[in-house]
Amino acid sequence: MHYNTALRAYGSKRLEEIESADILVGIPCYNNEKTIEHVIQMLTHGLARHYKTKRSVLFIADGGSTDDTREVAKDFQIKPWQEKLVSIYRGPAGKGTALRSIFEAAVTLNTESCVVVDSDLRSITPDWIEYLLNPIFKHGYQFVAPVYLRHKYDGTITNNIVYNLTRALYGKRVRQPIGGDFALSREVTKYYIEQNVWETDVARFGIDIWMTTHAITSKYRICQSNLGVKIHDAKDPGQHLGPMFRQVLWTIFSLMETNEAIWKSVKGSEPVETFGFEGTMDPEPVTINVDGIIEHFKIGYSQFSSLWKDILSDESFEALAEAAGMDSDNFHLSTENWVKILYELAATFHRWSVNRYKLIDVMTPLYYARVGSFARRTWDMSSDEAEEVVEDQAMKFETQKDYLLKVWDEGVK
Repeated sequence: MHYNTALRAYGSKRLEEIESADILVGIPCYNNEKTIEHVIQMLTHGLARHYKTKRSVLFIADGGSTDDTREVAKDFQIKPWQEKLVSIYRGPAGKGTALRSIFEAAVTLNTESCVVVDSDLRSITPDWIEYLLNPIFKHGYQFVAPVYLRHKYDGTITNNIVYNLTRALYGKRVRQPIGGDFALSREVTKYYIEQNVWETDVARFGIDIWMTTHAITSKYRICQSNLGVKIHDAKDPGQHLGPMFRQVLWTIFSLMETNEAIWKSVKGSEPVETFGFEGTMDPEPVTINVDGIIEHFKIGYSQFSSLWKDILSDESFEALAEAAGMDSDNFHLSTENWVKILYELAATFHRWSVNRYKLIDVMTPLYYARVGSFARRTWDMSSDEAEEVVEDQAMKFETQKDYLLKVWDEGVK
C-alpha cells in the first residue's frame, strides 16, 4: 500500500488547530513505557528553561506500542503554554516512518526548527534542548548531529564502520552519523520530506545515515553538539547488532551508488564545529562478551570462507584465515586489513546488481572479527584512550581511499 502521508487524520486535525509553532520536538517510540515519561519531562523543562518565549510542540510518534507508552505519554502534564500530540504513524513499520510523520508535522506548523530525540534515553537533561537548538538559532547551522561521551564498547558499528566511511567518503568528521538525537532547520526538514525515500528499505533500515549523508552532499551547514553522556538501552554487539550491521551497511553502500560523483572527488576531511556540553563525565560501562563475538566470527569463517575467498583479495582473505586460527586471548585483525576488507565489500556490492542483501548477510561475521580485535586491543584502555584508536583507524580509511577508487572501478581481483 502507498501512503502519501505518515500522519493520521486525528494528527492532521490537531496540527491544523495548533496552526503554527517555532519549535517541534519529535520523539519516535515503540514500547518505551519505562522511559518515555522521563524523556518528556526533561524536554518540557528544557523548553521552559531555554525557549519560554517560543511556541513549542511535543510530537510523540508511536509505532503502535503494545505496552502503555501512549497512555504514559498522554497522561504526563507538560507546561500550560506548550502543546503535545501523541499519534500512531501510518506506513511501513520502523523509525523512518516515525521521522516522516515528525517532519511532516514540523512542515505543517512551519517551525523554525525540528528536534528529534530517542525515547529510551535515561541520561537526557533539560540542557539537551539548548545544546541541539542553539547552533540553529544563534549560529545559522542547518543540521546538528550529536556527539556523546560514550563507553568504548557502546557504538561499535559507528566506531568501526560508519564514522570511518562517512569521513573518508564525504570529507566531514561527523563523529556520530547515526546518532538518534539531532536538530534540523526549516529548510532541511522540508528537503527531507520532499525526497522519494519514505517507502523504501532505506527509510525502514538506515534513515539516520541517510539523513546525515544527504545533509553533507546537499551542502547544508553542518555542525555537531556534545550532549554529554548517553545512557540508553545499550546492545551487546554479539547479541543484537548483526541485523543493524546489515541494515546500516546496505544503506551506506546504496548511498555510495547514488553519490559516486561526489565522494570520488573528495580528498581528506575537515572537522565540523562542535558546540554543547564542555565538561567530562564517565559513561556507564558496557559489558561485552569478547569470546562470544570471536566465536561468531569463527563459525562464520567455517560456513562462508569459500565465498569470502571468491569475493576478497588474496591478502584480505589470508588475514581472515590467520585470524580464524588464533585463540581468543591473542585475537587480532589489523586496522589496515579491516580498511581493505570494507573497501572490497563496497566494490563488490557495486558490481553485484542482484543478491546484495545476501552479500551483506555472508559478510556479517567479518564485523564480529573487527569488533573482537578492537576489544582485545583496547581492553585495558580508558574510553578516552580507545577514542585515539578510533581516530587512528579513521585516518587510515582516508589514506587508503585510493585503494577504494581502484577496486570500485576495476574490481577486487
